[in-house]
Amino acid sequence: MAVHAHPDDESSKGAATMAKYVSEGVDVLVVTCTGGERGSILNPKLQGDAYIEENIHEVRRKEMDEAREILGVGQEWLGFVDSGLPEGDPLPPLPEGCFALEDVDKAAGELVRKIRSFRPQVITTYDENGGYPHPDHIMTHKITMVAFEGAADTEKYPEGEYGPAYQPQKVYYNQGFNRPRTEALHNALLERGLESPYEDWLKRWAESERKERTLTTHVPCADFFEIRDKALIAHATQIDPDGGWFRVPMEIQKEVWPTEEYELAKSLVETSLPEDDLFAGIRDNA
Repeated sequence: MAVHAHPDDESSKGAATMAKYVSEGVDVLVVTCTGGERGSILNPKLQGDAYIEENIHEVRRKEMDEAREILGVGQEWLGFVDSGLPEGDPLPPLPEGCFALEDVDKAAGELVRKIRSFRPQVITTYDENGGYPHPDHIMTHKITMVAFEGAADTEKYPEGEYGPAYQPQKVYYNQGFNRPRTEALHNALLERGLESPYEDWLKRWAESERKERTLTTHVPCADFFEIRDKALIAHATQIDPDGGWFRVPMEIQKEVWPTEEYELAKSLVETSLPEDDLFAGIRDNA
């Protein structure tokens, strides 16, 4: 189960991993916490389109359907309202009724229902920083960690209301946007005389006080990078197919960095780090 904040997050974070496991016969479910209603139209080719602006929730839902089909995963909505990304100094208050202002335990209960119904062995989500500090990403982290424990807690979440108790065995943080990968691709492009889209990224990292994350798990999935990109392009309001996401030639990506990365946050099975499989320790003990 991959728990994400908005439609498109599933295609930009761990999509090749999901497609790989689907190809191996694994059941994969994406849970999308919000409808992305307050997301900006980031594709310049679609900006100013009156229909899209007036019907963004419906449009993003259709984009999610297309991406889901491409990846071969299941997908369900948690039903919360996008909080938007506040901007300004000072930051404005979050809109009333949005996901980030929900009670954490109550919102986690909705995810507990999904976990108890689907019964995943592995869950992926964001770290405590949200991957980046969007309030919905941070809230997604919070409810996922509560639900990971709460799915087995029949006192907090009674079976009569939330379904039969179940305990997932591992939870991971997506860490695909990591410095080692970025540096490797950046250097590979420069060595080949090509322009790198990562120079500003690396400058910001150098100036940041944020600590490096521990990459515990590198999943080989280069054969599924094309599927990942197709799913990402399906989110047409969010992704410009001529934009920065696609400036690194595919052959360089596959040669230089053929994996997607994760940080093992909790495990109830024994496993040896580093891993190359989200099911390490689970397959062994099956």
